[in-house]
Amino acid sequence: MAERTAHIEIPGRYRYAVIPHIMVDDAAAAIDFYRRAFGAREDFRVDAPDGGILHAEITIGQSVLMLGDASVDEAEAGSFAAPTSLGGGTSVTLHVFVSDVDSLAERAEAAGAEILQPPTDMFHGDRTVILKDPSGHMWVFLTHVEDVPEEELRRRLAAAG
Repeated sequence: MAERTAHIEIPGRYRYAVIPHIMVDDAAAAIDFYRRAFGAREDFRVDAPDGGILHAEITIGQSVLMLGDASVDEAEAGSFAAPTSLGGGTSVTLHVFVSDVDSLAERAEAAGAEILQPPTDMFHGDRTVILKDPSGHMWVFLTHVEDVPEEELRRRLAAAG
């Protein structure tokens, strides 16, 4: 049995979250889009020997997102596929709370996002926009408007349909 090393503290940026790691066909273009559309900050990147991006991390609001270029070999193996290699679909939607969902939606659309649901006050107490980025990933951005007690949430949901 291998000897255990001393306990090392988990870095603060990773301590309290599941960190999404998305794959795209052009990570450099995706990072540029996320910067322009969502105000993302690029924290670091590791370039691949072939000139793509092996791994990068950005921060949107207070959320860390990992991303990199998907390869054809990985997609064919069924791992690390970009939405484009899945026929444009994706099984994950990324949710991020922001202070002003309306201005984010305007900025994202101007940068090339497809707005699937414009900013709307929702029954759950958040103003929400749903969009698809140019890489094919689905995003839900929310601005919290009100705390809705569970009973009221159920009533509103039933009334909605």
